[in-house]
Amino acid sequence: VSEACALRVSDIDSHSDRMCIRVACGKGGHARYTLLSATLLAKLRSFARSFGPRTWLFCNHTGTQPVTIQSAQRAYQGSRHRARIMKSGGPHTLRHGFATHLLEGGVDLFTIQKLLGHGHISTTARYLHLISPQFRPPKDVDPLDLLAGLPKL
Repeated sequence: VSEACALRVSDIDSHSDRMCIRVACGKGGHARYTLLSATLLAKLRSFARSFGPRTWLFCNHTGTQPVTIQSAQRAYQGSRHRARIMKSGGPHTLRHGFATHLLEGGVDLFTIQKLLGHGHISTTARYLHLISPQFRPPKDVDPLDLLAGLPKL
């Protein structure tokens, strides 16, 4: 949540040959880059047209500071409630879902480690228990394309 709250508009790189998000305040204080899909970019552009963020992508009501972690958590819980999602969990659940979907799509642990900003592969390996023992990665499919095919909410 803290990583999302600290995102600046300038952290979004929408150039077609390297679409990515720079996470400046990542785990352990290290910067890293993570994925930016065309679908997410379209959503962020729509958001920017509606709210006009200048410095912080998600800012407070005055636009002068990033949104607080507590405000982001409240917004997530409110959205979850309005969507009638009864499973418990907070925004960190989205991070777990992202990692699990990548694993199920056949992305290797090292790549997922880098995308999540984990310092040790053992931290990323914890996600292995979340996939089914019968799981087989799809053949001849780019795992990142699978993320774009997830149902839109």
